[in-house]
Amino acid sequence: MVKVRADHPIAADGQVDIDAWIDRLNKSHLQSDTSRAELRRAAELSLSLVDIHAEDDHNWGEDFSCFRIGLEMAEILADLQLDQDALIAAILYRAVREHKITLADVQSRFGDTVAKLVKGVLRMAAISYQRNEHEDRVLGSQAVEQAEKIRKMLVSMVDDVRVALIKLAERTCAIRSVKNAAADRRRQVAREVADIYAPLAHRLGIGHIKWELEDLSFRYLQPDDYKRIAKLLDERRLARQEYIDKLLELLRNELKKAGIEGSVGGRAKHIYSIWRKMQRKGIPFSQVYDIRAVRILVPTVRDCYAVLGIVHSLWRNIPHEFDDYIASPKENGYRSLHTAVWGPENKVLEIQIRTQEMHEESELGVCAHWRYKGTDTKATQDGYEQKIAWLRQVLEWHEELGGDPSHLQDDLRAVNQDRIYVFTPEGHVVDLPRTATPLDFAYKIHTDVGHRCRGAKVNNRIVPLNYQLTNADQVEILTGKLESPSRDWLNIALGYVNTGRARAKIQHWFKQQARDKNIAEGQALLDREFKRLALLDLDFEELAKKLHFNTLDDLYAAVGASDIGVGQVLNAAQKQLDEAHPQQPLIPLKTSKSTRQKKDSDFYIEGVGNLLTQIANCCNPVPGDAITGYITLGKGVSIHRQDCNNILQLQADEPQRIIKVEWGETPQSFYSVDIVIEAYDRYGLLKDITTLLDTERINIVAMQTLSDKRKNTVDMQVTVEIRSFDELSRILTKLNQLPNIASARRKH
Repeated sequence: MVKVRADHPIAADGQVDIDAWIDRLNKSHLQSDTSRAELRRAAELSLSLVDIHAEDDHNWGEDFSCFRIGLEMAEILADLQLDQDALIAAILYRAVREHKITLADVQSRFGDTVAKLVKGVLRMAAISYQRNEHEDRVLGSQAVEQAEKIRKMLVSMVDDVRVALIKLAERTCAIRSVKNAAADRRRQVAREVADIYAPLAHRLGIGHIKWELEDLSFRYLQPDDYKRIAKLLDERRLARQEYIDKLLELLRNELKKAGIEGSVGGRAKHIYSIWRKMQRKGIPFSQVYDIRAVRILVPTVRDCYAVLGIVHSLWRNIPHEFDDYIASPKENGYRSLHTAVWGPENKVLEIQIRTQEMHEESELGVCAHWRYKGTDTKATQDGYEQKIAWLRQVLEWHEELGGDPSHLQDDLRAVNQDRIYVFTPEGHVVDLPRTATPLDFAYKIHTDVGHRCRGAKVNNRIVPLNYQLTNADQVEILTGKLESPSRDWLNIALGYVNTGRARAKIQHWFKQQARDKNIAEGQALLDREFKRLALLDLDFEELAKKLHFNTLDDLYAAVGASDIGVGQVLNAAQKQLDEAHPQQPLIPLKTSKSTRQKKDSDFYIEGVGNLLTQIANCCNPVPGDAITGYITLGKGVSIHRQDCNNILQLQADEPQRIIKVEWGETPQSFYSVDIVIEAYDRYGLLKDITTLLDTERINIVAMQTLSDKRKNTVDMQVTVEIRSFDELSRILTKLNQLPNIASARRKH
């Protein structure tokens, strides 16, 4: 871990001994007399500014002067092996922020580079992560302002990654300093760190900073859970340490016998990671495998696998608890071997095996091979460039969308998601989510490329636009001059776009169209869909009111502008039919044997019968969000997002009233529906139809065919089991896309 403020060397007069402090920094890489002199000059200047009155809102409390904070920030950055300019900027940053010295004065004393770094961090300091504890993120003009502030942050990081690292150091000091602050202040700082800066440290690969930020923010956001796990760790500390010491001695002897030079040590335990694992796997503390953990560092990759063999020969490995991040590194570049074994005394033991280089990269991230303006001689290394490319992509997205903060903050919080890397025809690497399609790729390249897309090639082969890309694919987008986005692209069931970026850009395009055109297109789209589904006797005015539109034209316009999907309209239509004909919804065929109980709402509740449910107003979850239920007094089950501040507090205060809920992904009832298909006869037509239905997991109940050899046509009636109108619409769409199919619709 990084050094903390309490370790600062103190002189006889009670002040920090600056020379002794610099000596400690020199243990890293600052060896020259010039570097020492410049650091001393910066520290002395910061010390001389302490007594100047600062603005109240910048006051960190007693013993947290701009001088002390600056030294602590510099120590963090020295451990990250940053250069002299970055350390000087860190020392002086708080003094500039608190208006004790001007930026121009810093520039005249220490040069343009230091001043530029301080200015960049000041731009990042404009972020004020405003969030109401009982509401979602602030909307309206404040949200636009927030987005602009985050944009400035990203601009700074793109210009020079040292700016981001200085800001990370400052936020690390900030969250360390709020230990004795008011509860609201602690939660404010912790929320900002947890949502923005801890994910940023992860993305940049700086392991020890990430762990510290996560642990401290977790401590203040969920103090009860933190104290409980910390107490469990402390209770077993002595016995665990004795156990680990014996293990280390045994492993050292085994490495020596095998002729492998390596270091063996215990691995630090991170409370947040333990809690997250308990939550993710639904297991108690006793089943967390990395409570007893060992890390082995060896010279080469070959030695890593040799040591793995030694470990598995000593103890039996636990199935499904082995990860090879050397062969398949994490998205942030992390490399290591992880294995869990039944160690001595039949106790579970986690072992990490990596080279020294891998260890440095896991701890330092981009700092392990950073480069500024060509100073890095290893210009072929792209680790830093790949990580900064992500920041550039986020920034580009923001600028093209016009400043929607929810998109930006969601992207900042999604940095832990799996990524894939595909190539342009020119060989450039593009970073995408694992579920990305060629359309997602097209909109990632440029908005106009996405809008004018008419097809795609993957590895020189024509593929559908909903084709799911994989690592190392080479993607070429085919464009036309007159092409424009299709509304089908926004149909989630069809899977054309899977990224928020592409979806937002398509929606924005449709919103630019005239309202009259949107009404006409929306009406045509719904009329076609309802005719295909044989839903001709609906009360469309009532349907519009159910969807909270004043008039039917408003509904048509919303569909035409893609503000509401066809699937949502179909779901409302299905509910309307069920209310009008409760005994005859479609023709119930059978009931699923699911152990879960279906309610009138869209949720499943584990292990109980029907319960009253209500959506929580504090977070307003929507289908697709991870959700949790809370048993209220007299109002049934309240449904919250899992990251809702209220439900997190309730989990800590009343865990016995928390219940597992899920969105209704698998309806209980199946319905028998007749589909009429008109087609031109060809070899393999029947096989293509049945294969498609099988792929979509649709059960065929009956099938009739009538061929006309003279006209070379065939009429089919296929009886299938479907779950909802949305599923039926998807099946009809895909049937109509098959070659030689003239039409596929539900029988009237």
